[in-house]
Amino acid sequence: MNSVQILDQLIGFPTVSRDSNLALVEFVRQFLATRGVESKLYMDRDGRKANLYAHIGPTDRGGVLLSGHTDVVPTDGQAWTSSPFRLQERGGRLFARGAADMKGFLACALRAAHRATARPLWLPLQLAFSYDEEVGCLGVRSLIDDMADWTHRPRFCIVGEPTMLRTAVGHKGKTALKATCHGRAAHSAAPGHGINAIHMASGLIESIRRRQSSIELSGPCDPAYDVPYTTLHVGVIHGGSALNIVPARCEVEFEIRNLPQDDPAALLAAIRGDAAAVADSMHGDADTRIDLDLMYEYPGLETPADAEVVELAAALTGNRERIKVAFGSEGGLFSARLGIPTVVCGPGSIDQAHKPDEFVAIDQLQRCDAMMDALLDRLA
Repeated sequence: MNSVQILDQLIGFPTVSRDSNLALVEFVRQFLATRGVESKLYMDRDGRKANLYAHIGPTDRGGVLLSGHTDVVPTDGQAWTSSPFRLQERGGRLFARGAADMKGFLACALRAAHRATARPLWLPLQLAFSYDEEVGCLGVRSLIDDMADWTHRPRFCIVGEPTMLRTAVGHKGKTALKATCHGRAAHSAAPGHGINAIHMASGLIESIRRRQSSIELSGPCDPAYDVPYTTLHVGVIHGGSALNIVPARCEVEFEIRNLPQDDPAALLAAIRGDAAAVADSMHGDADTRIDLDLMYEYPGLETPADAEVVELAAALTGNRERIKVAFGSEGGLFSARLGIPTVVCGPGSIDQAHKPDEFVAIDQLQRCDAMMDALLDRLA
């Protein structure tokens, strides 16, 4: 099977993050097993999802890890011109949910695994296919926890997020938070008898906006990013039950996307102070408060431009361009938790991800296949 044929198979599994990925994982496991490669699965608590790890070549040393996630974002409410879970070719492009983000890379990695089984490798080819990346890089952590105890960890890691096969040496970290504002209900005709939780949320949001403005003016800056500073973003708000009731509760979800050199913990501590000040300004009692709860977080990636893994990626792709990307990946976890030198490099464009009529160009898959062939030459 070539990479397009493999991609066609992978697309047919609708692995939206809210659903199971086990059918796809079983396909990959059998694909490898028929070629004499064993896989290890790391199940989630409910037994509905799994990471898959596979190793081809010598077991007494680490090699190059190809890392990718199996989950995709939903298609709900999007206007697709073809079925999102059936691969469609039009004008040299392959359309489907996940074609770019990032089953195209998985397909090329499986083609490489097939070819690797026919070659004597001096360094192993290693595969890590994860779940729940799209909802906070959550699933891969069980595999990383296991890797922490390995005697021979991978020497390098290539995360195949879509970069048009340019080598990304950095990305921002992310901290996702929920603020729950607790006020006191009352009739809206007598608002002074209550404490408006939506007003509390508004005060918190205004403080977040002020901190964003301050960061833009005087915070750390890295011009290699399109947005060269740490960002604060409020994305979801829920509050109130009826117009004639002073709302007693309001929830706000917001995020910090930090430059690797910026400390999200320090920024979060400052926001906690802001939240306490807003609650105090409402002149309520001990139950008048704003609780901040961590939803998830993952670290940024900052690989030195002259690192060996960067030179390897340049040699494999024939492209010495080095970029930094705003979107996150599992690469920060492999680097920060395990110390594995990591880059992000894969086929397709992030501009196509998460949109209707997502696509990857066929020539991008062909270039990725060439990168994999060059990698196998080096491993041999």
